[in-house]
Amino acid sequence: MHFDIPVVMGILNITPDSFYNKSRFTAGQVVDIAGQMLRDGAKIIDIGGYSTRPGASEVSEEEEIERLMPVVEVLKKQIPESIVSVDTYRARVVEETVGAGADIINDVGGGTLDAAMFDTVARLKVPYILMHMRGNPQNMQQLTQYDDLLTDIIRDLSEKIRQLRTMGLADIIVDPGFGFAKTREQNFKLMNYLEEFTTLGCPLLSGISRKGMIWKTLEIQPEHALNGTTVLNTVSLMKGASILRVHDVKEAVEAVKLVQQLSVD
Repeated sequence: MHFDIPVVMGILNITPDSFYNKSRFTAGQVVDIAGQMLRDGAKIIDIGGYSTRPGASEVSEEEEIERLMPVVEVLKKQIPESIVSVDTYRARVVEETVGAGADIINDVGGGTLDAAMFDTVARLKVPYILMHMRGNPQNMQQLTQYDDLLTDIIRDLSEKIRQLRTMGLADIIVDPGFGFAKTREQNFKLMNYLEEFTTLGCPLLSGISRKGMIWKTLEIQPEHALNGTTVLNTVSLMKGASILRVHDVKEAVEAVKLVQQLSVD
């Protein structure tokens, strides 16, 4: 996959407690939903079996695997051309889902929540989304103190990229982790300086779809945050994002098409 033109990743949550209820789907619904996302222009389908919203409930490794495996298998069987990303921070889940055909691993823990993660993705040589986070979904919002927000996050990601490269992993995507161990004000600072993350030399993912930085600022609910999401997706594209991770594929694809016109002579 090339990122000369940014691509859209559609979110497909196999969880009962995702913060945005319209992104929750059962295994039986996924083929229709994923198919519609692909028709709307998504290039990647990102499936998750564990909600990582602040304060989310713990889910056992076994339950996460039980949620994800049927989805990976049915997507690769029914829509073999689909590129499936698995949103997990557990190495065993990586082993199982990549074995079933998953194409990308999206790790919100950035290797910090499972000591075997880096070894596993490097051995499997699976493209890896490296996100910045501190702590875990239960306590991350108590870990928002930084000496210098941008410097600290970029240094952390840079050191992990160097480690992964040394281990032989070629395909790394970086995600600054909007909403993960960051306050609302810090999220907007990250957005304002998002282009700084392109210096890491990896494709850049922006994942702000319907997040609290939008709906809390606008004093609305997540289901009304599409317009705000589109605004910040557009900012992300103009600051160098290669991937937009979104709940609403069609609108994000339209944003990509319009921003691309700005570079036409």
